[in-house]
Amino acid sequence: MRDSRRASSAAARSLTLRSELLDAARAGLSARSGVLFHGPAGIGKSVLVSALTTDAVGTVLRCSPAQEDSELPFAGLADLFAPVPRSHLDALAPELRRALDAALLRGPEPRDGRGRLAVRAAVLEVLRTLAAADPVVLVVDGLQWLDEPTAEALAFAVRRLEGLDVRMVAAERVAEGEQPERLRCCPPGTAELSVPPLKDEEVADLVRDGTGADLPPAVLRAIQDTVAGNPLYALELARAALLGPARDGFGPPLRVPRRLRTLLMGRTRTLPEHVRRTLLVAATAAHPSLTLLRAAGLPSPATALADAERLGIATADAEGTVRFCHPLIRTAVHADATESDRRQAHAVLARAVTEPVERARHLAHAHPHEDETTALALMTAAESARLDGALGAACELAGLAARRTPGDRPADRAERLLAAADFACDAGQSEKAAQAAETVLAVGPARQRVRARLILLRSAGQALEGTHALIEEGLRDAEGDPEAEAWLHHWAAVRGLLCGELEKAAGHARLAARQADVAGDTETRIGALATLARVRSLAGDPLAADVALQEALALAGGAEGGPQSWRLIRMRAILALESDRVTEARKQVGELLSRIAELAGVEEVMATLVALTRIQVRAGLCREALDTAARCSQVMARSAPALYAAALAATAGGTVEEARRLAAQAVAASEADGDRLFLLRALAALGQAQLLGGDPHGAAAAVEALRRVRQLGTAMGAADPPLLHWYADLAEALVVLGETEEAGAVLREARARVSPRTPASVWAALERSEGLREAGLGRPKEGAARLGAAADRLRQLSLPVDLVRTLLALGTVERRSRRRSAARTALGEALEVATRAGAAPLAARARDELARVDASSRETGPDLTPTEARIAELVGGGATNREVAAELFISVKTVEGTLSRVYRKVGVRSRTALAHAMAVAVIASGAAVNTSDDGQVERRERAVTVAQPTGAQGRRAVDIHR
Repeated sequence: MRDSRRASSAAARSLTLRSELLDAARAGLSARSGVLFHGPAGIGKSVLVSALTTDAVGTVLRCSPAQEDSELPFAGLADLFAPVPRSHLDALAPELRRALDAALLRGPEPRDGRGRLAVRAAVLEVLRTLAAADPVVLVVDGLQWLDEPTAEALAFAVRRLEGLDVRMVAAERVAEGEQPERLRCCPPGTAELSVPPLKDEEVADLVRDGTGADLPPAVLRAIQDTVAGNPLYALELARAALLGPARDGFGPPLRVPRRLRTLLMGRTRTLPEHVRRTLLVAATAAHPSLTLLRAAGLPSPATALADAERLGIATADAEGTVRFCHPLIRTAVHADATESDRRQAHAVLARAVTEPVERARHLAHAHPHEDETTALALMTAAESARLDGALGAACELAGLAARRTPGDRPADRAERLLAAADFACDAGQSEKAAQAAETVLAVGPARQRVRARLILLRSAGQALEGTHALIEEGLRDAEGDPEAEAWLHHWAAVRGLLCGELEKAAGHARLAARQADVAGDTETRIGALATLARVRSLAGDPLAADVALQEALALAGGAEGGPQSWRLIRMRAILALESDRVTEARKQVGELLSRIAELAGVEEVMATLVALTRIQVRAGLCREALDTAARCSQVMARSAPALYAAALAATAGGTVEEARRLAAQAVAASEADGDRLFLLRALAALGQAQLLGGDPHGAAAAVEALRRVRQLGTAMGAADPPLLHWYADLAEALVVLGETEEAGAVLREARARVSPRTPASVWAALERSEGLREAGLGRPKEGAARLGAAADRLRQLSLPVDLVRTLLALGTVERRSRRRSAARTALGEALEVATRAGAAPLAARARDELARVDASSRETGPDLTPTEARIAELVGGGATNREVAAELFISVKTVEGTLSRVYRKVGVRSRTALAHAMAVAVIASGAAVNTSDDGQVERRERAVTVAQPTGAQGRRAVDIHR
């Protein structure tokens, strides 16, 4: 039952991925007389045929021939005509009836030699008779296996059905890039639709739905590379991977199940022995060529491959490079061979290849037994691969070296496993690294157990919250070993940093630096000082941070000190960024990234890309930030740092919906990891994303996220500049909701944290929120003055995104105060700066606000804020103050205060009068506007106005949606 559900889920997912193609097929079947899907085996043709014909109306004649049916005359016709009532056949002319009965094995074959023509005429006549009563749909799923007599009969009939309601849906298997060969069996004008391969991300979705499991990333990647977008192959390999034997982290290639090998290898098994051996050696080589095959001692490889090419298996191009017609055929050829034959193939290649890494790999597989000479060769090749930046190969070779190490050398085996684990960490293969480390942890001596624990800590990524016991156990093993103690205290400091235990983190960092100094371990001392610098910076002590950072840089040999200086340079850039020296920060990180691109492990690259994303957003390079965030996802997809970078970039240059979705995912990933440092950032990004829309519900969600930022920052003892920016965002969100009293408390708390060293951008952010609060309290002139001062401050700092946010706030305050000229000036500058920076969400806000300015110039009534408008709407509909508070996630006190302002603006004195005003609301033609992507204004007839009671106040209209 479970397998059936999974198969159904996989089919549904496959159709979802093919929705555009299925829509095109439906359109083709509606406008034409037929649709023919074509593509290689397993590409999904049958699923599409089934989906297209599931709800077919009328008479459906269906056949799905198999390969063994192709030699049986009229087997397809028998399947097609099985549901046709006998009465239709009996109504045929006698000669036609006898011929058709013979074809369907219901009578003797005519002896006059005219039987084949009579069968074709009979088929045509039956189809005409059926179509006269109901629409007819012919379904042939597998034209390539349709027996020739049936194919001829169909070809004869479909050319003569014009004007009749007969349509055909067919599928034909063709080789990759080839055209269908049996189009003649389909009606003239049939739409030919090639079924394309799936994209890698679509394969991942299909595998997840089809198996109900998340495969290890390395296995999924191998499947994606091997199946080349073929859904059947992907599901078969994924199921085999789940059912296969447990791997030790350095196992064999993908398992190809027997039924898939039979599908792929049927023709290959008919080839002569020397051809199959040539194919096996080619499949085993990393870069097969005719030259390599000859060097391996194979006679006439070109001739052998010519035989394989005729069967669509493999070929040699003009340069002599051997290519298999599909990646899975190569894997299947290797999997279909015996273990002995595979070893022989590796042995001849080990003698033929000259590249050290590939030679070592073949040597290991040719000698699958313990041998120190082989193990040494593998470790030498692993180190060579690491230096060349081939981290995955280095990991594989070191793992093989460990397995080839003789059993009487346990220490050497443990060392090689630890090397493999290190390489796996560098390559981002954390699961593989952890498996190797666990093996050493179970059997190694104390110092190797410490190193194994370091690997486990490193492979945990950001999820260090639950590693306290691992560190404590390591410290017990390391007692009396200053170097090992330094390693573990440094990891305790990193854990404290990520988990928000800043004082503990600082203490461990100092201990790590001191013990590393005793042991003469400069590298660990540098790392500990760097961590101390980050902790002190986060705690709001930039001077102590700079002292630790400078000491670390001096030990590393300055900015040109190589890998030891990379983290320090990145940290120095972040400190520059947080001090508003954005250009300096950008230059430092850009140079660092170009320097480490080919050499660093994934953690180093990831940290640098995240830092660059932050810098680009602050610098107003929003399009570049989106590109950099995409690179983060390529390095460590779905990790908290990658999701945070993507959310931050989307907030600046993407869409509001995308920014909110990614930020929520980043929050969830950080919580799952127990990484409070990234949780702090992700929550802040979520708050900013929710504020982008400028609506009360978004503001309520922003308040929820940013209150958590405030609480978390307080618990951590954090006081660095970004936190004060986030306080300003919280105050702004509270003002949007009308919670001006709480906003004031937040701003007072933030002001108490600033000092003469506080960056100017923090002062500007606080001034922005204070200006909005002044306006919210009914003092728009004072609010505009504060906002103008903040904008002046930001113009001197080259912080475009910050400037646009401030100008938007200023323009909105001026618009609501009916100072339209000042509003246009501020909003026009905001739009210009946002467009130049690529800040798409803010540019859209600026266009919308400018359109509101134009709309308000035609109105005489007061302008309500979004929260005031929503409260007026709810109260006018009969909601109580408590119900309004619950709906908008604000306090009852705030509802009461806001309602008083609404009364004053609308010109009423009671809820009853406001309800009456709402009841007589009318549609104000042309009062609302939309701004399209190219800046052109579209007018819409949807703005709701409130007609005011006559009297001393006169009669006024208020747009309650504003």
